[in-house]
Amino acid sequence: MARSKKFRPPRRIPDTERSLFEQKLGGRYSRTLDRTDLLNLIRGGEDTHVEFKIRLVNEEKITAELVAFANSGGGALIFGVNDQRRIEGLDDPEAVEEDLINICRNGIRPPLLPRIDKVSFDNGVRIVVCQVDDRRAPHSTPDNRYFIRVGSTKRESDGAEIAQLFARSRSASFEDMPVYGTSLEDVDEALVWSYVRDTEGDAFRQPAGYPTASALQDLSLASESGIGVRPTLAGLLLFGRNASVPRSFPNSGVSVVRFSGNDVNAAEIERNELLGNLGSMHDRATLFIKRYVDLWDSRPPKAGGNTNGSGQGDPVPPRSNYSRSVVTEAVVNLLSHRSYSSSAVSRILIFDHRMEFVNPARGNGLHKRSIEYGASVPENPRLHHFLTSPEYGLEQWRRGMPALRREHYTFTRREPRITLTNEEFSLEILGV
Repeated sequence: MARSKKFRPPRRIPDTERSLFEQKLGGRYSRTLDRTDLLNLIRGGEDTHVEFKIRLVNEEKITAELVAFANSGGGALIFGVNDQRRIEGLDDPEAVEEDLINICRNGIRPPLLPRIDKVSFDNGVRIVVCQVDDRRAPHSTPDNRYFIRVGSTKRESDGAEIAQLFARSRSASFEDMPVYGTSLEDVDEALVWSYVRDTEGDAFRQPAGYPTASALQDLSLASESGIGVRPTLAGLLLFGRNASVPRSFPNSGVSVVRFSGNDVNAAEIERNELLGNLGSMHDRATLFIKRYVDLWDSRPPKAGGNTNGSGQGDPVPPRSNYSRSVVTEAVVNLLSHRSYSSSAVSRILIFDHRMEFVNPARGNGLHKRSIEYGASVPENPRLHHFLTSPEYGLEQWRRGMPALRREHYTFTRREPRITLTNEEFSLEILGV
């Protein structure tokens, strides 16, 4: 008879200053870090979850420290405290905060969403606490180095440890992370309630006071924090005010360019950097495209030769013709399927006889044929759901890559070209 395994209850972590960070992390920063919390944290000294820094000098080392914390359950970097637990303070805490936001946003893959507190003491000394968690682990530096915490030190991970980091990675999507520094003031409430009203139809009943916070939470587009309700990245991109989106998440824009030839070495005729919520960028991207090409519901009749009346070739090429449904589908795909954890922006490149839609993309698990067959898992399923719903209000035709490929072939007699690398996804469509 097999011996039964002895049950061992989980070890209870005592409520001391040594477990303070774990308590706060488990509550997802549920309240503001005050001076009492901080003094208890400092009194416990450095360990797996706490590191002291006198000042922020070497950004490369700070990047590695933050990566190590995020790959090891989370942690707190405290600036203005020396190794002997003495609080020395900082001359410019605001500059330290700005540098930390830049490191977390642009120096770590995927970007971190930190909690940063500036704490003042009665004697005028100020320090900065930067807390990160492991919700988006594993993380790496820009040169693909992975770090972990071992006790009170960090070290670079080996191949087996990196594999374990990916095996432990959680299913939470980057689009569902709350955006640091935002509030309901950054949300266009009219857009939210327009969507809710159109979704409910005749069953809609005007709620007292229009509780936008509750509506966003019901839509899974906002979460509660210690300072109130914050929109998630998806909530900000879908319903954020046009001025708030680039301020809170600068890498969300789309670059649209018209070239005077058929490759990127040709002179640029016009370039626009589109910013704002996804609905606004969709509409402006479509208007930009329509300035330079003609969109048709079916293949137009073949035009005559390109001459200027004297029998000579016209130096100005005619406008290319594209399938309307292919272009509209390509624009929606560009906005919904890009990897928003990348610091790169999406690009729409218009040439004389073709267009390219280029997105930053994570190559993990993506294959060209699965994309062509429409069998790949969306990078941002929540964004994709809202953007392709009639209630969101975008111009829609047939949905999905298989339908796009069929329509493109019917219109041009040629296949669209899909290119996939570890960093980018590109869709090339052709004009006639």
